[in-house]
Amino acid sequence: MTDSGKSVVAQRTRLKICGLTRRTDIDAAIAAGADAIGFVLWEGSRRAVTAEQLARLTNRLPPFVSRVGLFVNASAQQVEQCLPWLDVLQFHGDESPLDCATFGVPWFKALRMKQGLDLAEQVERYAQANALLLDAWVPDMPGGTGQRFDWQRIPAALAPSIILAGGLTADNVGAAIHQVGPYAVDVSGGVESGPGTKSVAAMQAFANAVRQADATRLPA
Repeated sequence: MTDSGKSVVAQRTRLKICGLTRRTDIDAAIAAGADAIGFVLWEGSRRAVTAEQLARLTNRLPPFVSRVGLFVNASAQQVEQCLPWLDVLQFHGDESPLDCATFGVPWFKALRMKQGLDLAEQVERYAQANALLLDAWVPDMPGGTGQRFDWQRIPAALAPSIILAGGLTADNVGAAIHQVGPYAVDVSGGVESGPGTKSVAAMQAFANAVRQADATRLPA
């Protein structure tokens, strides 16, 4: 309680589950409580789906579950082909702010936390993004690395507005939420039984761990 007698509630951590390729996994992710479902539209990924598969996979998503499309240096034509089935675009390549904003829909920019990256500079550069997603840096892998980075590199002032990714599992996401306090967490490999094949039990465990961390989290 505050001095005024009003309750203060910590922000609920949003959950994005990414790299889904099967309708049954999407249904299970939604049942677990996912706020957003991510689809990889980069052919270099083992979790990639085509525009045609995207249309089939997203035709029964319920209201208030966001459809996020992940792109890596895609052409405008490739992105536009997928737009009818997406609510948010997520860019993991070398896209400029202008490239990202071209399509007139909300967008995220992924920043890979390479040593020496000037995060403040990148935050300013992509100031028009709806969110920044911070992920681990691995050479030649624009995402889905299954590795985490040093969370201490995230400034406290920035943390409440970012999406945290990189090596998250049910075993460490609670610690991530308590230490970082991100707006959302993003998981892919940490809830899989194989590339692109999600584990229902792992998704449920991850979502439960997020809720448990929120329940014991101090108000912002």
